[in-house]
Amino acid sequence: MLEIDGLTWIVTVGLILLLLAVDLVLAAMRPHRVGFGEAVAWSVGYILVAVVFGVWLTMAHGGEFGAEYFAGYIVEKSLSVDNLFVFVIIMTTFAVPEKHQHKVLTFGIIVALGMRAVFIALGATLLSLFSFMFLLFGLLLIFTGVQLFRHRDEDPDVENNVVVRTARRVLPLSADYDGGRLFTTVGGKRVGTPLVVVLIAIGGIDLLFALDSIPAVFGITDEPYLVFAANAFALLGLRALYFLVKGLLDRLVYLSAGLAVILGFIGVKLILHWAHVDIDARVPEISTPVSLSVIIGILVVVTVASLLKTRRDPAAKAHPGSLRAQDSPPGDH
Repeated sequence: MLEIDGLTWIVTVGLILLLLAVDLVLAAMRPHRVGFGEAVAWSVGYILVAVVFGVWLTMAHGGEFGAEYFAGYIVEKSLSVDNLFVFVIIMTTFAVPEKHQHKVLTFGIIVALGMRAVFIALGATLLSLFSFMFLLFGLLLIFTGVQLFRHRDEDPDVENNVVVRTARRVLPLSADYDGGRLFTTVGGKRVGTPLVVVLIAIGGIDLLFALDSIPAVFGITDEPYLVFAANAFALLGLRALYFLVKGLLDRLVYLSAGLAVILGFIGVKLILHWAHVDIDARVPEISTPVSLSVIIGILVVVTVASLLKTRRDPAAKAHPGSLRAQDSPPGDH
């Protein structure tokens, strides 16, 4: 069991909050179009921070926990790329001005971290009290993987999402953006700008991704500290990664299928762990090195196959996938 004292928790959370604060301040003080060079610098910086943390963890607590952290980080990073697909769809659907996308993404990351913190605490408590939760988490991941694979060529219907529709019906909203403001005055009345709906949509998507990603990373490690760190460091780089790869996302045509396989694999790993603990110690378990190898292997195959596919067929376009069938084909809304 990983022994983490209160001071280490405080320093880790403080570092993450500091990095978030820098992101938020930059977004608020200097709204601008994020260029390729800036996106590369931020992306590399966040990856280096995550790697340095992993190196420290390995040196301080051993290679096993270090491997679990890096495996969890890679899983969360790969799932966050799918998250980016949906962010792109939201930004496009609501025509968010490019100079304000930085602020929207930072808000999305803060909400995602908050939701994940809650789910991590809840998941860790349930797993410590009820070992059969490993079985339930495993079945949930397998179901999610199957649904994602079945609807891998679809896009989520953001515009007709029940939360977004409710917000439009309940909240007084203006038709146009007023700079980066959430609220503006129209005809002497205080109303929300479309940015309010965008943030609500981002928050709803964050909730759905938290429901998938937390069981997935618990399939790698049941240490709450590692689960939180893997999520936090993967999410911190999401804003920069968005601006870096949003032009390339359309080429990752097999990403959703690959993520579906990864979720299913982790689901099987959780079920085997439950059976090993609760049924028969002779039931084999999947080790962290094997998990790490399988996950990296799937991502490499998916990326190479996607690039080869789009080279042969330039018209092929990637989709983030959906967990349910749409009422009409994508693009008809």
